[in-house]
Amino acid sequence: MPIIDLPPDNLQIQTEVATLLVNSFRENWPEAWPDLDAGLQEVQDSLQPDRISRIAITDDGRVVGWVGGLPFPGYSGNVWELHPLVVKTSEHGQGWGRRLVADLETCVQQRGGLTLWVGTDDEKKQTSLGCTNLYPNVLDHLVQLKNLRQHPYEFYQKCGFSIVGVMPDANGLGKPDIYMAKAVSPKI
Repeated sequence: MPIIDLPPDNLQIQTEVATLLVNSFRENWPEAWPDLDAGLQEVQDSLQPDRISRIAITDDGRVVGWVGGLPFPGYSGNVWELHPLVVKTSEHGQGWGRRLVADLETCVQQRGGLTLWVGTDDEKKQTSLGCTNLYPNVLDHLVQLKNLRQHPYEFYQKCGFSIVGVMPDANGLGKPDIYMAKAVSPKI
């Protein structure tokens, strides 16, 4: 089943992707894309020429997932952010997420990128870092990180990402952002 560029001229597919985004993030990150308008804006933003926007579709044309990538400012195209990644709930565990991440890695590599990173928030105490004062020993907390309620950081680890840091209180008091990264080009 193919992974293709998100068509810039197909409003029906863009709306399907936006709906998938809003519905998938509603439970754990409702403020991310609270409604269809916000989802459509994210989809349209992803179609800028400097960005990557790819969808996974079934043979009958149904969208089952979406991944986006954008160059991270200040790194001359060497570092790219995975943003966002979403797979239809009914398709979880079928390998779509891993395929979308691998496809994005290939696209980033083709554009000369060296590193792919993702920030994965913990706003609902899904990990041992949530609802915790991480100061002053931030790294001690990070070393003892535990997944309490299906936080996606373990999915990203299975895709080859390493935890490279945490930003305490990034999304409010006790709501950190876990930073993960991986090499997409051959190592030195």
